[in-house]
Amino acid sequence: MRRLLATALCLAATVTATGCGATVEKSADAESSAVTLTNCGREVTYDKVPERVVTNDVGITELMFALGLEDRMAGFAMPDDKGDLTGVPWKGGYEKVKWLSKDQLTKENVLDARADLVFAGWNYGFREEGGFTPEALKKLGIPSYVLTESCRNGRTDSSRGIMPPLDALYADLTNLGKLFGVEKRAAALIADFRKQVAQVRAKAPTGDGRPKVFLYDSGQDQPFTSGRFAAPEQIISEAGGTNVMHDVADSWTTVGWETVVERDPDVIVICDYGDVSAEQKRKFLLSYGPLRNVSAVRHKRIFVLDYVDLVESPRNPSAVARLGAYLRTVAGRR
Repeated sequence: MRRLLATALCLAATVTATGCGATVEKSADAESSAVTLTNCGREVTYDKVPERVVTNDVGITELMFALGLEDRMAGFAMPDDKGDLTGVPWKGGYEKVKWLSKDQLTKENVLDARADLVFAGWNYGFREEGGFTPEALKKLGIPSYVLTESCRNGRTDSSRGIMPPLDALYADLTNLGKLFGVEKRAAALIADFRKQVAQVRAKAPTGDGRPKVFLYDSGQDQPFTSGRFAAPEQIISEAGGTNVMHDVADSWTTVGWETVVERDPDVIVICDYGDVSAEQKRKFLLSYGPLRNVSAVRHKRIFVLDYVDLVESPRNPSAVARLGAYLRTVAGRR
């Protein structure tokens, strides 16, 4: 599998070195005290501190690892196309916690693991198809926590996102910190993340100098991309670019190629994962006839980030830094 960029490892390691494998901060009655959190706009009460958490997908799993909560986990589900997990700062977590499935979570996975909390998201495990929903799990007596990036916003039946993406990351870290009694660790992570992002923002292009950026996930007939509620929106904006799909009030969604052509991005960011490699995606974009006059294609300005960089995860700040460095070179040549 692909190795992650060394810069990503260094930045991520900086913010997690004190968190991995650490002992959970607990008050005397932490195990028995109920905790009420606001999740997806609703108050949810958890009767006790979970001890057998099951997670779905890499970003969600690494949120737990970044907070040093692997001892509270019974397992995770994740496809094996998410990059080289042996080189990440949370290698110890991956070695310690059981890999339950290389597909999405199922009720069977959860029950077999004797889970007392499922941490997933809409389209990150939770789905109506097959009935794997927080409501269905509640009927089994299993609480859930929904990834904030994936919260449904009510604009359509499927549209997701209720706040700016980095705010969603900070909201989840704050909530998890409160639920598991690691508030200080969560606050330290958030402060460090904010500092990293602010350092990039301070050097970012401004005004008309900000490159226009299109996020390309996948798809040939129609591209799958990011609206303003998925992580790429703020990764792009804090790095010094403008997401050409900012007006789309959704997280991850499909648009038309004609819209991409009309908005003429200066840079295309490829999301690297799955059976189609980043290089194959790059070759497609550079050879696809309708895109031939798009600035990013004419100048071959294509930048690659890994899947976990571009979904809500503790790797988002390092993605901001790497993309920011690239966008500054683009801005300097325009």
